[in-house]
Formats: sequence, C-alpha cells, structure tokens
Amino acid sequence: MLISTKGRYALRVMLELADHERGEYVPLNTIAARQEISVKYLESILVVLSKAGAIDGLRGKGGGYRLNRAPRDYTVGEILRLVEGSLAPVACLDCKPNDCHRTVECRTLPLWEKLQALIENYLDGVTLADLADPSRIGDYQI
Repeated sequence: MLISTKGRYALRVMLELADHERGEYVPLNTIAARQEISVKYLESILVVLSKAGAIDGLRGKGGGYRLNRAPRDYTVGEILRLVEGSLAPVACLDCKPNDCHRTVECRTLPLWEKLQALIENYLDGVTLADLADPSRIGDYQI
C-alpha cells in the first residue's frame, strides 16, 4: 500500500482545520498558504471531503472550511479511505467478496488479509486528536 500525495495532504488539511476547532471557517487561501499546497490541488481534496460530509464548506465572505465533528471523532483510516479509496495492500482485496478466481488455491491470501487487518486496525485507532499530539502515536500497539 502506498499512500498518495492526496492522502498525505488530506491528513495535513484536516489537522489544519482541527487547529481551528472553535467552529470558525478557514479560508481556502489560508489553508493553501499554511500547508504549501496549490489552491487548485487543495480544492480537489476539499471537494472530496466536503461531499463525503467530513467537513463543512461555506462560500462567500467569511466562508471557508471547517470540521463538523470533534478531532477525536475522525480517524486516520476514515480520512484516507475518503481520498484514497481502499487501503488494501493487494488489488484482490479491493472487492468484497473477493472475486479473484484463484482465491480458493491462493496460498498468499491469508498473508495479505492479515496485513490489511493490521493496517486498518492501526489507522482506525489513530484520530486527528492523536495526531495533534505526536507523543500519543507511539501508544498504539499493532
């Protein structure tokens, strides 16, 4: 599994919004400047997050973006799935149920399923609030 630039930027943007937890809208240009992300690329990330209901957007004067839940209520896994899609380490695990014709005889499938479970359990156990305090990341056991 390789997390794309879009996934990494989405986490940075969500952390930026978490810093403004007081409910204020943060303008697009402010986020772009602080995170050193082009406005156009940032818009593509914010559209995905907004359409999924993860953030609120407001147009016009005084507008921008904000979290609509507390930072502790967002997991890294949730955010990455919104922008990346699947977190599966191999393509055959993207489908539920697995429709690979080799599933029955695949001797490596249990390895990939266990790896996916480890990845998802870890990422779903880390919240935006945890990322705001990096010393807490080490508290999670795999």
